Amino acid sequence: MKLDIFSEIQDPKPWTPDHQHLRMTQALEQAELADSLGYGCWWQVEHHGAQEFSLSSAPELFLAALSQRTARIRLGHAAVLAPPQINHPIRVAERAAVLDHLSGGRVELGLTRSTAPEWRLFGVDPATVRRQVAEVFETVPRIWGGDLSVTGGVPVVPSPLQTPHPPLWQAASTPGSFEEAGRRGVGVLGTTLWEPLERVSRLVELYRAAAAECREPAGAFVNDQIAFFTFVHCADTDEQAMRDGAAAAAAWYTARALTFFEAADAFLENMNREKELMASPDGGGRAGAFLRAEAGAAAGPNAAQLAIGRILQGETVPEEELFEALSEQGSLIVGSPETVRKKLRAYADLGIDRLMCFQQVGGLSHESVMRSIELVGELIPEFDLAG
Repeated sequence: MKLDIFSEIQDPKPWTPDHQHLRMTQALEQAELADSLGYGCWWQVEHHGAQEFSLSSAPELFLAALSQRTARIRLGHAAVLAPPQINHPIRVAERAAVLDHLSGGRVELGLTRSTAPEWRLFGVDPATVRRQVAEVFETVPRIWGGDLSVTGGVPVVPSPLQTPHPPLWQAASTPGSFEEAGRRGVGVLGTTLWEPLERVSRLVELYRAAAAECREPAGAFVNDQIAFFTFVHCADTDEQAMRDGAAAAAAWYTARALTFFEAADAFLENMNREKELMASPDGGGRAGAFLRAEAGAAAGPNAAQLAIGRILQGETVPEEELFEALSEQGSLIVGSPETVRKKLRAYADLGIDRLMCFQQVGGLSHESVMRSIELVGELIPEFDLAG
């Protein structure tokens, strides 16, 4: 299992006059350290209008800067917002290809649907998003391959440095999207922060089975890889990790994420879609079977699910309570190097290819983030056996 870095460039209040510039320069320093320690990939998100939650509104520019300040670490989009009103597929293809040359062939390209506030910001019709994203997955590799039928007969240059092209990925948070990524033959970028490890294990199995059946991948090859992101904070001792503010950071992120993503509405949308899959006359594919099995075995919500439900209803859940609930289900990797080692091993044993370590979270200081990157970096040889 490769250990990667997942970056939002978070910017929580209180703010200093130069807070945005400071966060950007700190992120560059964190990436340079990660590169020197042998992390596999730096994954940069794309968000717009996110305020404290993320300053990463132009990840292609940030990754271009990293391409000139790093030597080995791969540079990943996790993920480009794919609706054409936000990022036209020709521009997606061009920017990724240029970045591939600037970085010496280190690009990983993820695509995603985006979220409701970003759809409003760019005037995207939510009803068209799934179809649009499917078309972009088909179009970008064809642009890279010089297919003039998708560019109005106009050649688009440059082609990527990697041959046939950079690996493709899809961000996923539901069983349906895990199956979709597998059937497309693209890697899956999954969220585990609020998922118990037992469910992560079944999502891994779901994706692997779907990818094994892929005969016509979106790109020129099947990228059968699973990456998950979760909160990781390592300090010299378990006690120091808590003194650093790990509990507060995890709670802050959870509350802000559920608010920014308008998760209450998204939850209802996903629930209705999952009901359709379970009731579908054709069985709803592997995701439908996954959901029916899950419903049949349901033992009621766990503490983390109950806490998240309270947040969605507008309640403020105490930081310590939320942290403990998430920790109980194995979602968070926080503590001393020995504690973190054990928790990383649990993920590696699930067959995950890459763990995207989300380290710059909430109010954690730059110094504690750098120390965490360093300490986790010392564990890389134990998990990335391929080097």
